[in-house]
Amino acid sequence: MKTSDIRSRFINFFERNDHTVVPSSSLLYNDPTLLFVNAGMVPFKPYFLGEEKAPFARAVSVQKCVRTLDIDEVGVTTRHGTFFQMNGNFSFGDYFKEEAIAYAFELVTGSVADGNWGFDADKVWVTALHGDTETIDLWQKVGIPRAHIQERGLKDNYWHMGVPGPGGPCSEIYIDRGPAFGPDGGPEVDEDRFLEIWNLVFQTQELSAVRAKDDFDVARPLATRNIDTGCGLERTALLLQGVNNMYEIDEVFPVIQRACELSGRRYGADPADDVRFRVVADHIRSSLMLMTDGVTPGNEARGYVLRRLMRRSIRAMRLLGVGDRVLGELLPISRDAMRGSYPDIDGAWDRIVSVSATEEESFRRTLASGTVILDTAATRAKQAGETSLPAEQAFQLHDTYGFPIDLTMEMAAEQGLAVDRDRFNALMTEQKERARADAKSKKGGAASTEAYRQIRDTGEVPFLGYTDLDIETHVAGIIADGVVTDRAGDGDVVEVVLAETPFYAEAGGQDADHGMITGDGYSLEVLDVQRPVPGLAVHRVRVLGELISGAHARAVVDAEARRGSCQAHTATHIIHAALRELVGPSATQAGSYNKPGYMRFDYSSPTGMSPALRQEVEQRANDAIRDSFEVTSASMKLEDATAMGAMAMFGEKYPPIVRMVELAGAWSRELCGGTHVPNTSQIGVINLVGEQSIGSGVRRVEALVARDAFRQFAAERALVNTLTETLRVQPDQVVPRVEKLIHQLKDAEKQIAALNAAQLRANAGQLTSQVRDIAGVRYLGVELPGVSGGDLRTLATDLRDRLGTEAAVVALIGGADGRAAALVATNDAARGLGLKAGALIAKACAALGGKGGGRDDMAQGGGTKPEAAGQALAAIESELAHRG
Repeated sequence: MKTSDIRSRFINFFERNDHTVVPSSSLLYNDPTLLFVNAGMVPFKPYFLGEEKAPFARAVSVQKCVRTLDIDEVGVTTRHGTFFQMNGNFSFGDYFKEEAIAYAFELVTGSVADGNWGFDADKVWVTALHGDTETIDLWQKVGIPRAHIQERGLKDNYWHMGVPGPGGPCSEIYIDRGPAFGPDGGPEVDEDRFLEIWNLVFQTQELSAVRAKDDFDVARPLATRNIDTGCGLERTALLLQGVNNMYEIDEVFPVIQRACELSGRRYGADPADDVRFRVVADHIRSSLMLMTDGVTPGNEARGYVLRRLMRRSIRAMRLLGVGDRVLGELLPISRDAMRGSYPDIDGAWDRIVSVSATEEESFRRTLASGTVILDTAATRAKQAGETSLPAEQAFQLHDTYGFPIDLTMEMAAEQGLAVDRDRFNALMTEQKERARADAKSKKGGAASTEAYRQIRDTGEVPFLGYTDLDIETHVAGIIADGVVTDRAGDGDVVEVVLAETPFYAEAGGQDADHGMITGDGYSLEVLDVQRPVPGLAVHRVRVLGELISGAHARAVVDAEARRGSCQAHTATHIIHAALRELVGPSATQAGSYNKPGYMRFDYSSPTGMSPALRQEVEQRANDAIRDSFEVTSASMKLEDATAMGAMAMFGEKYPPIVRMVELAGAWSRELCGGTHVPNTSQIGVINLVGEQSIGSGVRRVEALVARDAFRQFAAERALVNTLTETLRVQPDQVVPRVEKLIHQLKDAEKQIAALNAAQLRANAGQLTSQVRDIAGVRYLGVELPGVSGGDLRTLATDLRDRLGTEAAVVALIGGADGRAAALVATNDAARGLGLKAGALIAKACAALGGKGGGRDDMAQGGGTKPEAAGQALAAIESELAHRG
């Protein structure tokens, strides 16, 4: 029986039984908690959760699904597939257990002639939740013998979504494949021989908390009892088609056959090869279906999943001996197998061909370079007696060559080496933090490297922006969603390459230019400019009108913003030179960023600046502006520039011919491709506004430049004027006047605190009247709103002494400003009974939403819930009452 026939029989059966046929949703269903639809019930979640009223009482669907958690099991087991189809019938407050069981049994065991699947009833086994006698009785009623019904625990036979929401017991249907597949004894013994095909979920409860599959809290019964079932189409097909696993069914196996033809190897001859064949078959089909639904290979989220699947299939074919391009051979086979159930594949086919070809070519280049590096690193590691590949090497493969970490781990494992995944993740985190610090996070999204290289191969894009901000040129290429295209429409945000450009692409710490590109029938707002590959400037633009590749274009840079960038970049060089002059030659650059009106400069230094040094650096920088240093640039050989003392960024790669920028000759010489003012006097002024540590041995200075610096000075002057008027003093008297006021305020606070403490001690006698006896312990628990931690300690000591030598515990809850402060004190007799202040304060602070600790005789803490003071005192009282 073909898979498409099994599918149609399922739909037709439930349609005959008054179910509304619901088409499959896209794999990219609008659910922020999911990358992809991973279960048949996902499109119905709003109905089960009560967020929307179901438009039908009964429904049937065959839903496309993708799960990636078990990707490493693909090809190894008979049960795991990345893409799969889930048959499901659903009831929203309509029928329940009896009908669901009867429907399932009829379809599974009914005759093929009547439109059913025709399984032998004697081979059917089912499971039920321990103690669910109703379900057991109903299965027996339809004809399943009690010996074929097994009871299992919550982990196996209770279903929920993993989050608060609907849940309920479930019952699973298994088919006995016979002794050739394993021992007898039902699914409890062997789930390879006894293969699950269908899970019937009886939704009856609303869960308030879910900690694990078998650990959750039930809030209340559901308003309506629902049915949610999932029947694996591929698993059903492998049984009805008499094959060994889901990779051999009619919708998957043709890819394996074609892979055998391409490789010259036979499926079934070698276990290792068989795993590779199955990986290829699964991943090719999964990639096909993801691309059909609009996913493009990328480095994040859904795009990363697709890229991983495609690259794993390409690599598996290489391990099978096929070094040529394979996606163009295999994807059409999968298309032909799947198009009967999903005709929309044909509509997306042109895009699939283009995207897959680009991705394969990109990965072929990655493999060529990365494999050599990995093999070399692996050889060195083994020669050194290491059992793992350095995480730094894995990170380089990922960051520089686009090697997915999963692929690196696979290839390392093949050579008997592990990879420190935790260290790799830490390196990735560090990279992301650096990217955020350098304002480069906006780069992460667009086209594949191959698309850029495809355009770059037509020629380099000259940068004319050192001298020209307004040029005539033409559109040399358009990239949309990672693919080269010939046009873009109104409102699109795409990437555009010009034959030459005046726009500065972000580099060397300098932000990208902005401006407009215009032509006949269109205008483009330039949002960003990057150089994803050497020699290529890519403009990220928003389109107004209709843009066609090859169109004439006028490119105009925002001159005011460029001037601001030039001022800020030259200011960065000035600050660098001033630091080297005043701090020393060890103050080398560790990073920078500048944009109109602002600059920051990171430099190596074990210590921070004193206020005096910071003022001196600022003064030296403004002296350089006042002295009107000429700013010049020249292109020369790298070795000549370094011989002249030009500063280079450590770790940066430079071409043979570099551009050196000078300020006052040898005072500042740096290798730099950025744009600058022709004379330092055009900067106006630098206002050093911050200096701080950003890491071990690295400091950061921040400054405002030109107009932004003047605005800051004006704001500070206005603040000083306000203070002089308020305090009625001259500007030079503001600081001593404020210091005097602060001193007076502190004295007043001390006096108030002393008065409060005296008052508390005076009231201590009244508080002792609230002492109660709890299980032989004198207990005084008091709420004192507004009393601080220090005063609580003083008062608790006084009260404890007043309670005498009998076992006594004092608990006080105070606090202010939305926070609670708590203190517990015990005397010697109480501690002799095992009552420790540290343990008691922990109980109190848990109720207050915080933590506490301390010695056995006195402990303190606090929390964010001052309103729970009564509960905190009650928690201590409970501990006293139940001690021992």
